[in-house]
Amino acid sequence: MGFRRKIVAGNWKMNNSLSDALALVDGIVANLDKHSTTKVIICPPFPFISPIKQHLKDLVKINLGAQNCSEHIAGAYTGEVSAQMLASVNCNYVIIGHSERRTYFNETNEQLTQKLKRALENNLSPIFCIGEKIEQRKNETHFTIVKDQLKNVLTHFSEKELKNLILAYEPVWAIGTGVNATTAQAQEMHAFIRKTISELFTTDFANGLSILYGGSCNAQNAKELFACADVDGGLIGGASLKAADFCTIVSSF
Repeated sequence: MGFRRKIVAGNWKMNNSLSDALALVDGIVANLDKHSTTKVIICPPFPFISPIKQHLKDLVKINLGAQNCSEHIAGAYTGEVSAQMLASVNCNYVIIGHSERRTYFNETNEQLTQKLKRALENNLSPIFCIGEKIEQRKNETHFTIVKDQLKNVLTHFSEKELKNLILAYEPVWAIGTGVNATTAQAQEMHAFIRKTISELFTTDFANGLSILYGGSCNAQNAKELFACADVDGGLIGGASLKAADFCTIVSSF
């Protein structure tokens, strides 16, 4: 087994005012286990990234990510935010292909490939999301769906280009529903994802790749989920908006 970084990333989605966001950051800083070796990433809405970075000053314990980026380099795309813009405000990570983006904004594999390309060109570490919907789980096509999501995007890149890639498995039926995958379901899919990556690239690459679980992961179930052999952390939604809960999750390894 390769060395895999333990990672907990908070996806704040479209929540908080700036003052709320700064208060949340202060709460996370105050509650964070100073001895934890887990990489901590917070992904606030776009307008808060730069103010939070300035607020944190030189605190390297908390890394900043964005929730999305444009597939375009620059141009007349009103309302869009480019990977270059994110890099210019010291953002280091970006979520790509979150199920809410795929569902509400109809993001395609072609778009996600371009977004990944833009992120990598600007030295942003992508958190690439994959996962099946409830009907796909019920009709037992979930493995095929996830394999296709990986294959149709990641095979456009070399292993070297993807050296800073993080994957996040999100069963869409568990996002914001309060229903999370069982530990057995999470481990089964994470192991399948790692096996798929080893087939698409190499076993060494797959064994070194951090795969996060996303989908109603909270302070109560994180320890059990993170104990799974192939679960390397979490992409946290609702629970990332409560400093104490988020920090409990960070300390759940």
